[in-house]
Amino acid sequence: MGGKLHRTYRGCMPQQPLAQVPVDAVWDWQEHGSCRSADPTLFFHPQNERGSARRSRDLAAKAVCASCPVRIECADYAVRSREPYGVWGGLTEEEREAIYARIDLAEYPRTRGEGARMAAPEIDAAVRSLASIA
Repeated sequence: MGGKLHRTYRGCMPQQPLAQVPVDAVWDWQEHGSCRSADPTLFFHPQNERGSARRSRDLAAKAVCASCPVRIECADYAVRSREPYGVWGGLTEEEREAIYARIDLAEYPRTRGEGARMAAPEIDAAVRSLASIA
């Protein structure tokens, strides 16, 4: 596929190039995610969504993530794989971009748990901010 993204998630969620998926990636945590019973469109913005509509959708997704039993595993995977799309573990695309920018590529976390450790402040703050809104 020459580095191009392919689409598999109901035709709308671009998948990560395999080179970015961590070698030790496991998927069983996904079976326990709170997102499994939520509308999947909450987690991935439609093309050209901006402003208050995007903030509202992101907040709704974060609310699902806030009580998720596998939120840390989800965020860890997203950080380690440099997931560019959607809300993962309560982290929006913009929050993850800030994490990616902060971590030196030479020290980038690739082992399970390292992403959660290196991004712990951001992962905690991602859903803690919901308390101030409620």
